[in-house]
Amino acid sequence: MPPGPEPTVSVIIPAYNEAHRLAAGYARLASVLPSLGADVEVVIVDDGSSDATAEAAADIYGALDPVVVRHPHNRGKGAAVATGIARARGARLLVVDADMAIDPEHYPALVAGLDHADVVAGSRAAAGTIRYASRARTWAGWAFHLLVRHYTGVRLADTQCGAKALRRGPARLLALLGTIDGFAYDAEYLHLAARLGLRVVAYPVTWRDVGGSTVRLSRAPLAMLADLRRLRSTAYQLPGVVVTAPAPASLGAILRHHGAQGAVIAHGAPDELVVVGRHDAPAAAALAADVGGTLGAIGLTELVGREVAALD
Repeated sequence: MPPGPEPTVSVIIPAYNEAHRLAAGYARLASVLPSLGADVEVVIVDDGSSDATAEAAADIYGALDPVVVRHPHNRGKGAAVATGIARARGARLLVVDADMAIDPEHYPALVAGLDHADVVAGSRAAAGTIRYASRARTWAGWAFHLLVRHYTGVRLADTQCGAKALRRGPARLLALLGTIDGFAYDAEYLHLAARLGLRVVAYPVTWRDVGGSTVRLSRAPLAMLADLRRLRSTAYQLPGVVVTAPAPASLGAILRHHGAQGAVIAHGAPDELVVVGRHDAPAAAALAADVGGTLGAIGLTELVGREVAALD
């Protein structure tokens, strides 16, 4: 196990060129931190910023002893969130934007909603429509919502809200399965959650349209559309190991020894499924050899209905 007690809540903040907005975001977050618990963990992922985002994050959030991870180059918001989920140790995860545009007063309720759900998605949709300060952005958001419903079947009115709470086990599985590194990752997570039979609920939130976003209307919509269009044809399979239940307690330690991070175990009977990332097949092979399990590819069909837990 990682050193130290497991935090109750991990706040995950993906950040790209956010040095100028981190302080204001932290000021909005600080007042609700006590309501999230005394042992909140903050994980900030600098997604290859060209400014001083990592340094600013370490300074501004310094009193909380944050985990600051830096990608060597810009990979996309989805990739940053996946990295944060893999590193987070809390039983409950809260993924929020660096600017805290969603009013942080809602964060404790989002986390509390995990008492009865696997994913609690904040929703800014009043009367079914999200209204931005810019009319062009409002129309772009409306069009994207229609495309999400068409390509994924997800019926939530707001898939892109910058505040979502997830139980760690299901969050890890969604991050492992996810293929979208960009801004449409939320839609893919919700699409996968539906296919896996996870419990997803929406929670209404208030928000402010904070300026300075890194989303560019000239490029982002086309990239997001391309990502959505391929979801139906994506074969969601991951390297994994089938082990006889109950699984040995050493699984997590073995995988970490071989360099795998963010793995999960899907409990069932008479077997249990250990699932790792797409690039961690060598670690899965080593695990199979060590514990006498069966190495193979694990898809959505094998995972439906199983209780998923993080292996750390």
